[in-house]
Amino acid sequence: MSIRRRSAMTGVSTETTEPEQAAMPALPAEKRRCPWPTAAAMAFCVLLVNCGAARPAKFYSLESPPTNVAPNNSPNSVTLLVGQITAPDIYRDERIVYSDGPVQLGAYESQRWAELPTEMVEGMLVDSLRASGQYRVVERVSSNARGDYVVRGHLSALDEVDTPQLAARFSIELELFDRNAGTVVWMQTYAHDEPVSAKTVPAVVGALQTNVHAGLQQLTNSLGQYFASRPAH
Repeated sequence: MSIRRRSAMTGVSTETTEPEQAAMPALPAEKRRCPWPTAAAMAFCVLLVNCGAARPAKFYSLESPPTNVAPNNSPNSVTLLVGQITAPDIYRDERIVYSDGPVQLGAYESQRWAELPTEMVEGMLVDSLRASGQYRVVERVSSNARGDYVVRGHLSALDEVDTPQLAARFSIELELFDRNAGTVVWMQTYAHDEPVSAKTVPAVVGALQTNVHAGLQQLTNSLGQYFASRPAH
């Protein structure tokens, strides 16, 4: 940049050149100051976090009905061992199962059994057989008892059915294995859909309990008839 100056003594004008000042460079975009988040934005973030929080789980159980053990007057008293109930993987989980259609199963994340369905049914079966009073001893295979026969079972269904109507489905197959003969000597299946009064999980659990009680009682009676038809020993 050229600057003209006039001498006060001679009156002669002179021209000098001075370097121009460099323009201030702009700050990079990543270093520019950003405004603080607004209150609305912060509230939205909090809402997203709360929506993602898991619901607290609720737990349910199936219980054997209170019964008085019948006196053991059977001439065919034997020692029974109850084996572990087998089941598909979906019933070896605490989540309560529901079916939506003939081929689709799902499970509630926050509605759960207090113990595995297979273990609940096994315990109720032991209680039902003991309450009949027909057998000398009824124990689980996992105990130290030695038995003449082993009752084995497979749980096929214990779930809520939504179509064609709301129901509680229970399906199980039992078989009696004669240890001395090395063969299955009795087999029976129970399958039933119990109507549910309301579209709630507690109502479904109540209907399942009714259904399981009825099914195990029917199977216990059928097994008792098998032993009653055998010669006394």
